[in-house]
Amino acid sequence: MATMNISLTDPLKQFVDEEVREGGYSSTSDYVRDLIRQRQRSKAEELLKKLIAEGLASGPSAPLPPDHFDKLRERARNRK
Repeated sequence: MATMNISLTDPLKQFVDEEVREGGYSSTSDYVRDLIRQRQRSKAEELLKKLIAEGLASGPSAPLPPDHFDKLRERARNRK
């Protein structure tokens, strides 16, 4: 695991210490990792919402022929 050092103002350090105590985190590092994971999830959700909106804005899709997925499966089998 990589190590990263950060500098915080005293008020921010106090806030982090309170969050660690009150939030049930085992350490400051645990708290920061959780914040990063939350941000990663948030960004992934934002991207997904954007992609859904783009898909909806693109209008209805053309109907697929009934054997479309059968042909895809056959092509996949032939690649092996």
